Amino acid sequence: MYTELRSPIPVVVEEKGEGYAIAVLDYGPDWHLIFVVVLNDGGAIWCVPNPKLRVQANWTLGRTTA
Repeated sequence: MYTELRSPIPVVVEEKGEGYAIAVLDYGPDWHLIFVVVLNDGGAIWCVPNPKLRVQANWTLGRTTA
């Protein structure tokens, strides 16, 4: 299943940098969720498995580290 996110989510991709998740791919219970991410540096688009992804820090929400 492909789900386009209504509002992009600011994320950090391990070994790639910061960007925005714009969609989620769900292949079922035997797979990690796959996030479609547009990276800030260069605009590359990557499909990132859930364990390699973290939301960005957000002081207002009390999330001090990504």
